[in-house]
Amino acid sequence: MIAYETRFWVLAAMLAALAGYVDAIGFISLGGFFVSFMSGNSTRVAVGLVRDFPAAFVAGFLVLSFVSGVIAGSFVASRAARHRKPAVLAFVTGLLTAAASLSEVTSHLPVAMVLAAAMGAENAVFQRNGEVSIGVTYMTGALVKLGQHIASAFMGGPKWNWTPYLFLWSSLVCGASLGAFTFIRAGNVAIWVAVLAAGASAAYAAMAEASRRAP
Repeated sequence: MIAYETRFWVLAAMLAALAGYVDAIGFISLGGFFVSFMSGNSTRVAVGLVRDFPAAFVAGFLVLSFVSGVIAGSFVASRAARHRKPAVLAFVTGLLTAAASLSEVTSHLPVAMVLAAAMGAENAVFQRNGEVSIGVTYMTGALVKLGQHIASAFMGGPKWNWTPYLFLWSSLVCGASLGAFTFIRAGNVAIWVAVLAAGASAAYAAMAEASRRAP
C-alpha cells in the first residue's frame, strides 16, 4: 500500500469501508455468514460438513459467488486497461444495484450471493502484474503488514510506514459499524446506501486517475 500515492490510500480506505459495510449487512441478514470475508466462510464450510450440512451449503455458495465476482472483476479490469479502477467500481455498483433490487422480491441468500460477487469484484481495483496489490475486503494481510512495519520502526526503520495499514483496517471496522447500524434501523434500504457509496467511489477513482494522467 505504501507504494501508492495518498489519493489512492483514500480510495483503498473508501473501498475497505464499503466492504465492511456490506459484510455487516450479510452477516446480520444471514445469521453469521460473510459476504466479503471468505476465510470465515471457508471455516464454516469445514465445520458445517461435520455438524451442520445446511450451513456448509450456504457458506459454500457464498465462496463460489465471491470467486465468480473476482473472475468477472478481473475480466472487466483487463478490458478497461488504464481505466481499470473506475470501470471495476462501476461494475461493483451494478452488482450492488442488482442486490438491492433483488432484496425487494426474494430471500436473503440470493441477495447475499450477489453481494459476495460484488465484494469479489472489488478486489480487482488494485492490481499489479495481474495480482491483487491491496486487499480491500479482507484485513489479515493488512494487520500482518501493520505489525511488521511497527516492528521495523522500533528497529530503526521508517517511523510511519505502518499508518496506511492502520487506516485501512480502521476504515473496514468503521464501515462495518455503520453497516450494522443502518441495516438494523432501515433493513434492506441499507443496500441502496451501499450502491450510492460504490458510485461515489467510482467517481472518485475516475478523478484520481485523471489527476495522475494530467500534465
